[in-house]
Amino acid sequence: MSIYRVLTAASAAVLLTGLIAPSALAQAAAPGVRSATTQGQAAQATGRPTSDAPAASQPQGAAAAVAQGTGAAPATPPAAASASAAPVVPSGDLVQTLAASGQFKTFLKALDSTNLTQVLKTHSNLTVFAPTDAAFAAMPQGELSQLMNNPTQLQKLMTHQIINAVVDTSKFKNAKGPVTSVAGDQILLDGTGQPLKADNADIVQADVRTSNGVIHVVDHVLQPMSPEAIAAATAAAQASASAPATEEKPAAEAETKSPAKPSGTKRRR
Repeated sequence: MSIYRVLTAASAAVLLTGLIAPSALAQAAAPGVRSATTQGQAAQATGRPTSDAPAASQPQGAAAAVAQGTGAAPATPPAAASASAAPVVPSGDLVQTLAASGQFKTFLKALDSTNLTQVLKTHSNLTVFAPTDAAFAAMPQGELSQLMNNPTQLQKLMTHQIINAVVDTSKFKNAKGPVTSVAGDQILLDGTGQPLKADNADIVQADVRTSNGVIHVVDHVLQPMSPEAIAAATAAAQASASAPATEEKPAAEAETKSPAKPSGTKRRR
């Protein structure tokens, strides 16, 4: 069964469910406040006058009245994802394990939308690089929304996270090189340092063994690299590995310097 299918409109709609931007939800929740575009309308909507100078800017005055009338606290940036997230525990197959963890809602929606859920449930010996919800949230602004509206690109990105073979970390420990993904492109695996890496992502939990494959939890959505970049990285790693180690000379063989002669003082005649 080919896993590279074209998304249907219905599956794309399912993926969009629950992914409305928070700002849009906030606007829908307060239509009276949303329509307050001038100082007078803001005061009418909130029952309180504006506090900033009218001459400065009418939208500024409206914004101040909205904040005062609703008691809204200043916006704060979202908290960074905790590095000590609960470890993923095997719970059946690949999909069941991801669902039981609760950290992969966006990834599971994308898999379902791209007709990959059943593939991950019915096929064996797969490797999945699973981006957490925090990994999707870290994507550049607007990129995730664009993917949701581009079924072909979304499917290609999702299949890039999957390998049609079991590749645990023992396969690439102390090595660096590419492996072919289900999308047909290559994932650059790097086991030469800590943390282990896949493409642009750190592997934050490796070798979660399920009934039909292995999961590596990653902190970023894997992004395909160009063939040239992969070739250059692989060549550099091979050159580094083959370079002879430089031996240090024993201390006895080290070149010694003749002791400096003490400087005498000249006598005055």
